[in-house]
Amino acid sequence: MGRPLASGMGALLSLPRPSWHGRRGLASLPCRRILARPGAAPGGRTPSMPIGRRRLLAASLASAAILPAAAPGAEAWPARPIRLVVPYATGGGTDLLARALAEALRPSLPQPIVVENRAGGAGVIGSEIVARAEPDGHTLMAVVSTHVANRYVLASLPYDPVRDFTPVALLSRNTMALVTGAAQPHADLPAMMAQARQHPGRIGTGSTESLSSFIGQELARRAGVEMPDVQYRSGGQLMNDIVAGHLPVGWTSTASVMPHMQTGRVRPLAVSTATRTPFFPDVPTVQEQGIAGFDLAGWVGLYGPAGLPGAIVQRLQASLERAFADATLQQRFTMMGIEPDLRPAAGLAAMAEREDRLWAAAAAAGHIKREQ
Repeated sequence: MGRPLASGMGALLSLPRPSWHGRRGLASLPCRRILARPGAAPGGRTPSMPIGRRRLLAASLASAAILPAAAPGAEAWPARPIRLVVPYATGGGTDLLARALAEALRPSLPQPIVVENRAGGAGVIGSEIVARAEPDGHTLMAVVSTHVANRYVLASLPYDPVRDFTPVALLSRNTMALVTGAAQPHADLPAMMAQARQHPGRIGTGSTESLSSFIGQELARRAGVEMPDVQYRSGGQLMNDIVAGHLPVGWTSTASVMPHMQTGRVRPLAVSTATRTPFFPDVPTVQEQGIAGFDLAGWVGLYGPAGLPGAIVQRLQASLERAFADATLQQRFTMMGIEPDLRPAAGLAAMAEREDRLWAAAAAAGHIKREQ
């Protein structure tokens, strides 16, 4: 069963009630049976007990009746398989990261992590599932930075992207690459821009979520060209159309591009960050190709529902540290084009705050449009 979203005083009121001892109260406890002893007076009356002993026994019974059950913590967690929700389709960078991480965490947890793709609504469908889940550590979410940006892009959200989630850890940095098919005529970014100027509105730019969409539109705005945004549900789907020649160019994560690099059928044109990525050291940045100050990147973070106990967050962080230190996982990340950047919950919260300021400024300047 899910739980209602809550914040502020509403969050306190919506927390589950403590599990009282039997929930019957002192009046219904079998006190008479405990106090009765042989030689009771006629009429069922029990001879009086010394006052000190009687008070001690009554206090013990009261404590047992009113103490709540122990709060869920790391000792009893996990009691069943952990559901790791990825609110995007299979085959994209976040999905690849989540599956590699689920496998790497298996030795340090007594229960498996099961990746569940719940794509749709720019990540909203899967995120809402996690927001409404019980905060017992058995439902987590791997999500990209646009989890925060959606509040400035979408018409409405069924949750608050900050208050309704508990940050667990920052997992990776997300450099975005502008990629095209090998059969396309543009060999670099200036050539692509020249073609876009010759054919206004005819060269669409593929994207998979708010960040890649914003990067594509921000590049077009700064270059003074018209390139419509073509949205996909995942980087895997976008890359399939790039390879097939159905999409001229698209922005997606390096992790989504890497599996296709050895085929010779794709060609990265630029990366979105101020410095080149080690995965494509020969691919220049957008800045190097004439767009000054262009530096945009994303990240992947691990979240749980609001109210996730701190003991579980700490245990997850310890398990993540062990997994990220493993050479096998590091090698796998490199092969997949994933840039690991493990930071604790405070680091993820700081990145989310920075992301929020970036998108708030872009919205105030009119550089992004909210969906109607």
